[in-house]
Amino acid sequence: MKEMPFSVLFVCMGNICRSPTAHGVFRQYLNDAGLSHIVSVDSAGTHAYHIGEEPDKRSQQHALKRGYDLSDLTARQIKAQDFEEYDVVLVMDWDNYAIAEKLAPRHHQHKLKRLTEFCRNISASVVPDPYYKGDEGFEEVLDIIEDACDGLLEHIQARLQ
Repeated sequence: MKEMPFSVLFVCMGNICRSPTAHGVFRQYLNDAGLSHIVSVDSAGTHAYHIGEEPDKRSQQHALKRGYDLSDLTARQIKAQDFEEYDVVLVMDWDNYAIAEKLAPRHHQHKLKRLTEFCRNISASVVPDPYYKGDEGFEEVLDIIEDACDGLLEHIQARLQ
């Protein structure tokens, strides 16, 4: 049962790098905008590789340097029910989009989007997976996610008015 007027789910492959980073960043944006009481946020992975685990230590370290605490988040797998519960399901790349699209009931497929569709300044079609990259990969992910979350926040504020 949906309790908040608007809800967002971020999705990547394992729910330990990109989607928990987006979760933490957007949660902070909502707090800063005074909207955390009316917009809920969560994250999930398309694969069950890391269920119950905390975000990747590198994701946590890079996020914390920018003021985002991910330490309370734990990985879970996306389920068909999520498309009933969330207003928008934002995936990080095309591969995870295809997996989520197969899982989404037909009448909820309109809720599925790429997070980068909300970017305002960075031209990126996907949020690249930083897992096998160095520090630069995690910083690039944060840059893209922050830009997209700015646009997402603006979009949601307009919808809530």
